[in-house]
Amino acid sequence: MLGYKVPAPDEAMLISGGRAKSNAPFRVVTGHGAFILPIFRKARFLTLAMCEAEVAEKCVTQQGITLNVRSVIAFKVGNDNESIISAAQRFLSDQDQMAVLTGRIFAGHLRSIIGSMTVEQIIRERQKLATEVLDGSKEEMARIGLTVDALQIQSIDDDGLGYITAMSAPHNAAIQQMAQIAQAQANQKSAEAEQESQRQQAEFARQTAVVKAQYKAEVDKAQAEAAQAGPLAEAEAQREVLAMRTELAQRAAELRQQELVAEVVKPAEAEAERVRILAVADAEKMKILAEAAASHNRVALDKALIDQLPQIVEKAAIGLSNSNLTVLNGAEGLGQVAAGLVSQGMAIFDALRGEVIDYEDQDGPGFSGTAGAEPPSH
Repeated sequence: MLGYKVPAPDEAMLISGGRAKSNAPFRVVTGHGAFILPIFRKARFLTLAMCEAEVAEKCVTQQGITLNVRSVIAFKVGNDNESIISAAQRFLSDQDQMAVLTGRIFAGHLRSIIGSMTVEQIIRERQKLATEVLDGSKEEMARIGLTVDALQIQSIDDDGLGYITAMSAPHNAAIQQMAQIAQAQANQKSAEAEQESQRQQAEFARQTAVVKAQYKAEVDKAQAEAAQAGPLAEAEAQREVLAMRTELAQRAAELRQQELVAEVVKPAEAEAERVRILAVADAEKMKILAEAAASHNRVALDKALIDQLPQIVEKAAIGLSNSNLTVLNGAEGLGQVAAGLVSQGMAIFDALRGEVIDYEDQDGPGFSGTAGAEPPSH
């Protein structure tokens, strides 16, 4: 807006040309803007930012020793209207003069305070020096509207005189001695650590050797056991093979024995039983013939033969059952055995009849034997 101006946050706007309050030569505006009437009012700006001034001064101590002192002062215009008015009246037209004037003020106070102190005090109590300089310059800086935020002593030297160096010699010697002692202690600890390390290494080597020896002994033992286990295992395997072969041979012998019993013994027993049955049949035949001859009755003979035939077959069957005969072909074989028994019975019957007929033919038709008569012996 035309005629309206606003100062920066770190500036103070000074408006002149009108009547100010409190009989001030101008009106101070900070933090907000103001309308400036052209031609009748004039606005100027004063910095409120932090400024810096460096001081490099030769100062003579209480002992008459010249010291070069370098320091830095941080200052600014005070925030109150009175400080702003004081600073504006002095530095508004040339604000760089604030740093120059501040340096000179501090240089004077620095020379004055160092002159009342010894080198030892200055070196050892540098902060005390800075505090005394600040306290001495505070009132004077306030009159020109400035405030000091900090004072830093950067360096102090005796311009090559050697006083400060000589002053520090005992300390340096003590420090050197302490450093040597510390170095010796460090060397001793290092040597002890080295000895301990060597001892531990030797102990480790000894333990390693023991472990290796034990390991080698165990390996040798395992190898020996393995070497012995080979023949033992082979012998055990051979023994098991022999045992299995023996068992197989026994089983083969038992099987062969069973086969021999089935092939030789059983058939022989069956044949013997068959012969025995035939012998019994022959005896029965002779008995029948004798009975027939005694009765001279053909019909009675046939009837007797027929009556005796089931008994003959039955006895033959009983004989076969007691002969432990093995029937190898199941039901068919059993049928064959039964058919054989019947056939043998019929054969015996026919043979008996034939014998009777022959006997009658030999004795003639007139033979009529009586009861109780004995047949002729054959």
